Amino acid sequence: MSLSGEFIAFISLSLVAIIGGVLLLNLTKVVHMLVALVFSFISIAGIYVLLSAEFVAFVQILIYSGAVTIIMLFGIMLTRHDDKHEPKGNFWRKLFLLLGIAGFGLAVYLGIYNLDIPAKPTTLHVSNTEQIGVELYSKHIIPFEITSVILLVALVGAIILAKKDDQEEGDRP
Repeated sequence: MSLSGEFIAFISLSLVAIIGGVLLLNLTKVVHMLVALVFSFISIAGIYVLLSAEFVAFVQILIYSGAVTIIMLFGIMLTRHDDKHEPKGNFWRKLFLLLGIAGFGLAVYLGIYNLDIPAKPTTLHVSNTEQIGVELYSKHIIPFEITSVILLVALVGAIILAKKDDQEEGDRP
């Protein structure tokens, strides 16, 4: 294993993603948790760039770091979350959980490190956005359109449910 700029960038982005995930689980303020989540999303987009998947990186930043984060922020602002009753965790449970995570990480690392995948020449990194568009709109147009209809139905359903809640609040004295 040689120390190249790509390897250093991968390790740095991976550490930011892991630290963001750990902070997300351990922070107490919801907005701080959201910022940690954004750091994880952006670092994962950086890993996609290292893999020559610029389109997926762009979508990762646009959809996850932008839209999902804003939706989560609105959800946080519009709901009540004043519950102060948090059960205290058991030390032994946390220790076993940490050991289990470390064991799983070690098993995955050893499995991937010892895996021998032969390199095949590919042209995926050449105009990958165009290749995605051609595949999506030629071979997979029906599932793409069905997905858009399902998302539209979910949006209309959410609006109807929100309207029902507003009407029920208006009926209360």
